Amino acid sequence: MSSDFSEFVDARVGPLGSLENLSQSEIDKLLDTGQGGLYPLFRRCALAVLNSGAPTDNPKEIFDRYRDFDIRIVRHPWGVKLEVQNAPAAAFVDGEMIRGIKEHLFAVLRDVVFISNEILASGRFDLTDSASITNAVFHVLRNARLLDYKARPNLVVCWGGHSIAAQEYQYTKNVGYELGLRGLDVCTGCGPGAMKGPMKGATIGHAKQRIEHGRYIGITEPGIIAAEPPNPIVSQLAIMPDIEKRLEAFVRLAHGIVVFPGGAGTAEEILYLTGILLDPANREQPFPIVLTGPRDSAAYFEQITRFVSGTLGGEAVRRLITVIDDPPDVARRLVRGMEAVREFRRHHSDSYNFNWLLSIQPQFQQPFEVTHATMRGLELKREQPAHELAANLRRAFSGIVTGNVKEYGIQAIEREGPYELAGDPSIMLLLDELLAAFVAQRRMRLPGSTYRPVYRLVA
Repeated sequence: MSSDFSEFVDARVGPLGSLENLSQSEIDKLLDTGQGGLYPLFRRCALAVLNSGAPTDNPKEIFDRYRDFDIRIVRHPWGVKLEVQNAPAAAFVDGEMIRGIKEHLFAVLRDVVFISNEILASGRFDLTDSASITNAVFHVLRNARLLDYKARPNLVVCWGGHSIAAQEYQYTKNVGYELGLRGLDVCTGCGPGAMKGPMKGATIGHAKQRIEHGRYIGITEPGIIAAEPPNPIVSQLAIMPDIEKRLEAFVRLAHGIVVFPGGAGTAEEILYLTGILLDPANREQPFPIVLTGPRDSAAYFEQITRFVSGTLGGEAVRRLITVIDDPPDVARRLVRGMEAVREFRRHHSDSYNFNWLLSIQPQFQQPFEVTHATMRGLELKREQPAHELAANLRRAFSGIVTGNVKEYGIQAIEREGPYELAGDPSIMLLLDELLAAFVAQRRMRLPGSTYRPVYRLVA
């Protein structure tokens, strides 16, 4: 049942998707509005999902506009329902919640409860141990049913910005279409822009090939979901505990990766991936990676490549293939690369749906707590192995993303001013050039908004 006020809706909705029942203790934890309860986290994530499609990437604007939003668990003998008050009206059609949004809402509930009870509170996982972290990532994905697929490798993870130009967005759709025609499925960060376009294109490619069960997987985390709410094409959604486990989920699931134009978040993903592949333990691991965009975006990839080469060296660049303005070639390269992935996994008796053999060092797994002190203390110096420098550069970009789009980061910048980054002059020069290019190309915000830098480079 809904209210008459056009901007806000009150409603009660039943489970749809992969949630069955909750125990009484789980419900009590969700109803607890204190610091130890799950309600504040669940409310933030739920509001983000209900706000899908809004033309803002500022969580403060979202939470201010819907400050009276409330969501409650309603107990029933046969399970639970959710009661929402003052919810965004765009999530409803004629008083009924849109089916896809309802699925995403209950996916949030499922993952928030599972992570709290089974990952954090159960004592089963030592989250200071590398192998145990990977095991925790596996269990979250398995609980979300993302590992049910039992066929040949075909999953392409697509990375790129949520704030991209119209021609770049169209290009991501064209690439997704070519992937779909070749029977490949798509996984993204689940938001708008380069996270939505490949999925949209793949749906058409799948439809033409009469593929009825294409996968459109979205992976997010609580700190970023308000700025990048799940787009409506996502058919399977997983909420990971933090950005590091989100990144590990991407690379463990992926059989190949396509990187479209983006900003600081995309640079973070590239540095994470190249840092892992620079680990000597992964030297023989086949992992097709294609950087691609329309012709007008060629300069973006030249800048990224120059930065990676200048900081991490030629070996890192050799793991990256750049294809400009040729969607069919991108798809063909992924198909060929996946054959190598399949043979490698078969030869080493590794799973097709979760890459256990990929070595990920603790510095890529441990959550980086972004503060002014930790950003200032990052080791951005050349006297360390390339994969360790990659880890610290990745943290630097993670901090910039935090200051750009995460609520607590935005508040910290408002209180204390920009984060400071310091390091070797040659690295800082390359970093300055790259970040200045992102700002000039308006890759830090949605089109039309003004960007105020959240970082300052110091000697």
